[in-house]
Amino acid sequence: MTEGRVAVRVMTWNLWWRFGPWRERQKAILSVLRDLRPDLVGLQEVWSADGENLAEWLATELDLHWTWAPSPAPDRWRRRIDDPSIDIGNAILSRWPVEEREVLRLPVPPDLDDGRLGLYARTGPVSFITAHLTSAPDTTAVRTEQAAALAEFARREGTVIVTGDFNAESDSEELSQFRGHFRDAWTEAAAPAAPSATWDWDPALPYRMGRTRQEARIDYVYLGGPGSVRDVSRAGDHPVDGIWPSDHAAVVVELTVTDPT
Repeated sequence: MTEGRVAVRVMTWNLWWRFGPWRERQKAILSVLRDLRPDLVGLQEVWSADGENLAEWLATELDLHWTWAPSPAPDRWRRRIDDPSIDIGNAILSRWPVEEREVLRLPVPPDLDDGRLGLYARTGPVSFITAHLTSAPDTTAVRTEQAAALAEFARREGTVIVTGDFNAESDSEELSQFRGHFRDAWTEAAAPAAPSATWDWDPALPYRMGRTRQEARIDYVYLGGPGSVRDVSRAGDHPVDGIWPSDHAAVVVELTVTDPT
C-alpha cells in the first residue's frame, strides 16, 4: 500500500431548517455550494418532509454522496414552526461513497432535549463528523458535556475532520476539552484581518426573529491526526439574488490529508 497527499475542500454550514423563506433559501444554498464545489460538507438543521430531504436534493444536484441522521426528539423544533410533520437533522455530503456511518446522541437533560446529534461517516481518505450542540441559553455545563462526548466519539485512527455548529466561541469553557484533541482550522490558517463571525455577522441579516445582535464565531472545522490546513475562509455570507441563504455563515477550509490508497 502506498500513501499520497490529497487536497480536500471541507465546508460546514447550519442551514436554518425550515425557517424564513425556506424555498428561496434552498436555491440560494445550492448556488453557494455549486460555486464552491466542496469535497466534504457537514450540514446542520437539515429538513426532511413528505418524502423529500434537503441533503438528498443537494447531493443529487451536486453529484455527491450523502447520509443524514434525523433528530430523535424533534417536537421542540416543530412547535417553533407549528408543523408536526417536518423532521430535522444533521447531514454529510461527500464526493466519495460513505463506507461506514454512526450516530451519537449528545447528552442533555430531559427538559432541554431536542435530539442534538453527532453524525460520523468514513468516506474517502478521512473520518468525517458533523455535530450540533445545544443552543439553549445558560447551558455551559450541558455544552461542555456534549463537547467532551463528541471528542471521545471523534477519536479515531487516521485523519479526522470534525465540523459543526457548537454554539460556543473558540476560547469558551465548553470547548476546552475538545481543543485538547483537535486543531481549530480557523486559528491555524485564517488571515489576521479576516472576518470570523458566523453568527449575526452582518447588520443587514434579516433573520433575527426578535433577538438582540450577538456576533460570534460558533461554527467550526477541526482537524485531528495527519493533515495540514492550507486556507480557511467564510462563505454564504452574502445574499444570492437578494436572498440570504441562512442565518449562519459557512466555513470553508482547504486541507491536505494523507490518502492511504
